[in-house]
Amino acid sequence: MTTHSAHLLRRLNPYCAQALAGAATLCQTRAHAEITVEHWLLKLLEQGEGDITVIARRYEWDMDSLWQGLLAYLDTLPRTVQGKPQLSAALQQLIKSAWLDASLQENADAVRSVHLMAALINSPSLLAADAAWPLLSLSTTQLHRLLPLLDSQSDERPEIQQAAALADSPVNLTDEAATVTSASGQPQLNDALQAALDKFTLDVTAKARANQIDPIFGRDSEIRQMIDILSRRRKNNPILVGEPGVGKTALVEGLALRIAEGNVPDSLKTVSVRTLDLGLLQAGAGVKGEFEQRLKNVIEAVQQSPSPVLL
Repeated sequence: MTTHSAHLLRRLNPYCAQALAGAATLCQTRAHAEITVEHWLLKLLEQGEGDITVIARRYEWDMDSLWQGLLAYLDTLPRTVQGKPQLSAALQQLIKSAWLDASLQENADAVRSVHLMAALINSPSLLAADAAWPLLSLSTTQLHRLLPLLDSQSDERPEIQQAAALADSPVNLTDEAATVTSASGQPQLNDALQAALDKFTLDVTAKARANQIDPIFGRDSEIRQMIDILSRRRKNNPILVGEPGVGKTALVEGLALRIAEGNVPDSLKTVSVRTLDLGLLQAGAGVKGEFEQRLKNVIEAVQQSPSPVLL
């Protein structure tokens, strides 16, 4: 990959970048030599409620036919046993054209999939799959008029993508810079660390306070033992271990319920119990070191949190 190509890839919003990482994995799985526009479109459609999905629903496109058509095209590509797949020339040109459209026409700082659609409409030869014709059926003027709809319904709307970018970005902070003071005067994590914590972990105590956890029966002695260990003045990092199915999750939820009820010692009343979502942590981490960076951000957030966090 050239320096220019790497620079263009950094212009993609997190949603498109995650889909491109998925396209690279799909390409390797199918033993294709190049990542094509069709690989990327398939992953953009698969990923969720992005710009293309919202537009497709607005114009009642047959998504199954579009999906199957893209798969059928990929089935026609030759399978070769090679190393890491490269970006096709058409895909590189698509990203370049989309960035020019986003930066010059809309003064945007990142490429979203509606910009990819605009680039395809301006250069239809970049799209090889005949079944993907609905993507070329609109004009760039129509796409521009759809921006308010996309900014209200799409997962690519700026506020969501900014939070996603913060969660994935490297964080190198001193203890003082890791926390900020809220309007109420209480210390809290800065935006980057809070975004990582919210994106990749689930707050079990918040679920307990919202009555989203059923009562736990028959595990009182184990929960009391956990509370006793956590309340000790001198302790190492305690770890809850056990074979699958023995009830570790029930103990964690039971502890969260006790904290939500205030039925714990004062030292534990402000504790937040969170579970790490490994699926989200791994999802879309196609760039070398991205998974490790996400995990590092979560650990940093836990360590720097003004209120204690049990992970």
